[in-house]
Amino acid sequence: MRSLAGTTGVVGAIGEVYVDGKRVGKGSAGSRLIDGKGGRIPSDSRYRIGSQTKRLTAVVVLQLVKEGKIDLEDKLADLLPEVAEQDAVARADEITVRQLLRHTSGIPNWFDAKLVDLYDFTTYYPPLDLVKMSRDQPRTGEPGAKYHYSNTNYTLLGLIIEKVAGRSLAAEFARRLFGPLGMSRSYLPTRPPQGIKGPHGHGYHTDPQGKLRDMHRLNASYGNAAGGVISTARDITRFHRAFVQGKLLPPALQRVITDPHEGQPTQPPSERLCGGDPAFEVPSGGTAGFIATTFTSSDGRLQFAVSTTTSVGSPLTISQAINKAAETVLCPDK
Repeated sequence: MRSLAGTTGVVGAIGEVYVDGKRVGKGSAGSRLIDGKGGRIPSDSRYRIGSQTKRLTAVVVLQLVKEGKIDLEDKLADLLPEVAEQDAVARADEITVRQLLRHTSGIPNWFDAKLVDLYDFTTYYPPLDLVKMSRDQPRTGEPGAKYHYSNTNYTLLGLIIEKVAGRSLAAEFARRLFGPLGMSRSYLPTRPPQGIKGPHGHGYHTDPQGKLRDMHRLNASYGNAAGGVISTARDITRFHRAFVQGKLLPPALQRVITDPHEGQPTQPPSERLCGGDPAFEVPSGGTAGFIATTFTSSDGRLQFAVSTTTSVGSPLTISQAINKAAETVLCPDK
């Protein structure tokens, strides 16, 4: 962890190693605040998992499919008529649940559109308003034609979950995942000023005026189903272990998530960690101020959850340092 925390742009780093669900190692390096201030971050602190949230959202959607409450080929306009009525998404009558899950809908990414103020920590943006922000951006392809990552897909899936389940997304996460898996310290904030509870690392980002801003109060509106969950190393490893061990979905539905995307390589780069033996799944998430990654072996037995809080620096360089730290921990002989 010391080497990771010494990477340019890393403020602090925490990580925990699990074997068969039992913690066998933990580490913390760097500091809770920038410039070495605030002491070290406790390794069991809560942190934002970012886009790892998308896998939780996908699992809940596919559980609804398993229960017969929706179908993978259901159309967006049928499940969320308001999206079509308000013309929030072009071609909503053609886009399917499967395409939303697999990022092949062609819907542009509201987050990429730079239409929200990343430094606005107080305004509440309802999910449908975020979707509307992407409406006039160029489409990324025909429905079902090719993969193109878009947070808008998962913002819409969150709305579908709430419509079909009749509960908030936060409540469905708690009922279907956090409770059954014993993820007792995980939650989904949805409205400002909700943030990270308890001691935690602070990440930073330079705003357009050149001022370094503390991003730990990131607007809770922006994450939601696409990236809003706050968790711990213990909790998030429980989720990923249950997922890879097939405890959350039947195999055919799990493959909707894990099969290579259209136009993507059949062997994800993450599988080359440790020379590819054993293979690891490496879901990650991040935005201004943090990167969080969870490494899970294909049998779910060996795991490493790591969170880095960041300031100025290259996200690619930091990600490479995270992978190097993982290899040191998970496969020291290689």
